Amino acid sequence: MLRELRIKNFTIINDLSIDFQTGLNVLTGETGAGKSIIVDAIGLLLGDKASQDMIKTGKKEAYIEAYFDNNDGSLLKDLSIDSDDGIILRRGISLQGKSRAYINDAPVSVQTLSDIGSALIDIHGQNMHQGLLKKESHLQFLDTMGSLSAEAGSLKSLYGELVALRNEVTGMKARISERTHRIEFLRFQINEILSAALQPGEKGAIEEERSILLNLNRLKESSETAYMLLYESEGSCLERLAAVVSKIRDMAAIDRSAEQLLASLETAVPIIEDSALSLRGFKDRYDVDPRRLDALDERLELIKRLEKKYGTEVDGILAHLSVAGKELEDLEHMDERMGDLEAGLKAKEKEVISGAEQLSLKRQAIAKKVEEMATSELKGLGFQKAAFRVGLRKRETVGENGMDDVEFLFSANPGEPPKPLIKVASGGELSRIMLALKCIEIGRKKPFSAQQTVDTKESPIRSHNLSPATLIFDEVDAGIGGVTAQHVGTKLKSIAGNYQVFCITHLAQIAALADNHMKVDKSTGRDSVEVTVEALTGEKRQSELARMLSGTVTDSSLKHAQELLNIGNGSR
Repeated sequence: MLRELRIKNFTIINDLSIDFQTGLNVLTGETGAGKSIIVDAIGLLLGDKASQDMIKTGKKEAYIEAYFDNNDGSLLKDLSIDSDDGIILRRGISLQGKSRAYINDAPVSVQTLSDIGSALIDIHGQNMHQGLLKKESHLQFLDTMGSLSAEAGSLKSLYGELVALRNEVTGMKARISERTHRIEFLRFQINEILSAALQPGEKGAIEEERSILLNLNRLKESSETAYMLLYESEGSCLERLAAVVSKIRDMAAIDRSAEQLLASLETAVPIIEDSALSLRGFKDRYDVDPRRLDALDERLELIKRLEKKYGTEVDGILAHLSVAGKELEDLEHMDERMGDLEAGLKAKEKEVISGAEQLSLKRQAIAKKVEEMATSELKGLGFQKAAFRVGLRKRETVGENGMDDVEFLFSANPGEPPKPLIKVASGGELSRIMLALKCIEIGRKKPFSAQQTVDTKESPIRSHNLSPATLIFDEVDAGIGGVTAQHVGTKLKSIAGNYQVFCITHLAQIAALADNHMKVDKSTGRDSVEVTVEALTGEKRQSELARMLSGTVTDSSLKHAQELLNIGNGSR
């Protein structure tokens, strides 16, 4: 249960603390005083998108903090956060656009904050109201109320698999129609590549050898000159080194300190001899067949031509060969693959149709129970003769949502057949229908199923232990007044018997039923705005109800306000 809410530096709010009580908490005040800002702040704790524009002008950070006296340790068990003293949710927004979230001072992700917050608070605002005006949302309402969302989600996934199979079969048929041409084309490519007998790295080796052949004369001349200087000519390097070694040997015979020098020079002799031998090999190697260059040019041209067709370098051509071979193999076995695909498609279609039919039967059963429960709830909201129906029509084809087309139908007057809710319901009627459906949804300890028995004489609000503990209703009184407002207030009061209810209202008939009545005021100075919340009792509360009734406080409105308070006290 929400016990305290603190809002700091949020939009026009400077620093605001609000204490909540059990039962029905009502927030009133002039239009624009800041009532909806408080709900927006709570929405941030439930994961709504944060923006630096939400920070009060001139401040660096805004934050919202809520304390719940919930001590259910299982709620935070997986997070290893102690909740013996309650749960504190906090979210901060900085000018840099960063959003930080905490649970009992432990940093958590915004998603985790949202998950925990949603288990503690359920905000009902304009989204559900507007959703009733969208036919496509009616099926979602029905599945939610019947605990069929998971089953509907599974069917949607199954249908996605079916669509994928259909696309694969269509693609396979298209390939079969052009298979003969494609097989011939692939075989030509494969044969062309295979006949070239390419080797990995071959192009680089050819280019290197070709470079040598193009510089053959220079290479031959250099190798022959080097060989002569090193070994074969008179006065060659080797011959002169032999003379040097002979002289050093004479020195070493007399001066032993020259022995090390002698040893070094003697090791150079075999190195030079080996080098001379290698040079002779180079010299002989450059005597090649002149036609070799022509052969290399032809081979290089072949590789380049294949590269333009199939890929860069020999490795790319060989990779294309592998891919083409795999495709050719698939095409040659396509009939067998097509048979498997069509068999799988038929099986998947049967599976989807079977799942859609089973889901449809459950929806039909749930639809009747929703009709009964909604009619019962609407009676408590002043619709004594109204008819609410769940129009459920089977489509000829199965789609991702099954085979059902769902639309809520409504008639407020006896003798008038129910018609599409979207076309016939007024704003006030929509508000009450929305509240009735919300009562069905929140009035269940666990989602009811098609097999459960529903006692329409007893409101499900009174027959179950309820969770989450706090419900917030924003603008639930849109488009209503008078006796209708009294019915809505009575329903909210009934819900507050098992929930903590927080309601923003402009109607005195609802506010008079509050267990805790708070008023929002906004005062404007020269350079500042101050938003305050005051708990009202006694004469202050009577005056606020009088203002809500007539716009000004008069003796007549004060008397009417007291009458409403007497009615409210009688409902306790």
